[in-house]
Amino acid sequence: PTYQNSTLTMPSSEESFIPLWVYPDLPKLLKLEKSAEAFGSRAISLVSLPAGSLFARITTAKPAPEKAYTSVQVSEKEHIELNSDLVYINHSCEPSLVFDMERYEVRVVEDRDLKAGEPLTFFYPSTEWDMAQPFKCTCGAGGGKCKGLIKGAKDMDRMVLKEYYLNSHIVKLLEKGHQNGA
Repeated sequence: PTYQNSTLTMPSSEESFIPLWVYPDLPKLLKLEKSAEAFGSRAISLVSLPAGSLFARITTAKPAPEKAYTSVQVSEKEHIELNSDLVYINHSCEPSLVFDMERYEVRVVEDRDLKAGEPLTFFYPSTEWDMAQPFKCTCGAGGGKCKGLIKGAKDMDRMVLKEYYLNSHIVKLLEKGHQNGA
């Protein structure tokens, strides 16, 4: 691809195809369902992808001055604002995606495929040590999978966290907490 006037020009049909998720054109990957209800808006997948696939790269993020309900934790002390429709990817205790903040990637979970029409979700404690706004989960994960009150990884049972992909900064904070008797 070439850049002209700060916009991406997609290759012609004679050139090699670069998938949307490399330079994400989010309106082609997800659909927003806006709601007047507080925290009721959500993102729905427009694509089907196999387990473990790259869904999108995070390319529009900016440092967040402080932790907020819209920010994502990227290190032990830093947060970013996504500045894109990725902010509408909600929490679920049975997520469809993982946010890998070392690679700035959003990937399909390893244990199942993503289907077009499925809500896009990730497990918030996988990136968040301490939530800016803890909340009662309403993800609807059946079979006792819903974890109830979501406060961040520091307040979750360590055995529960082992069921999920966790970012390295969360793993490091868990190790520090364990060493400090937490």
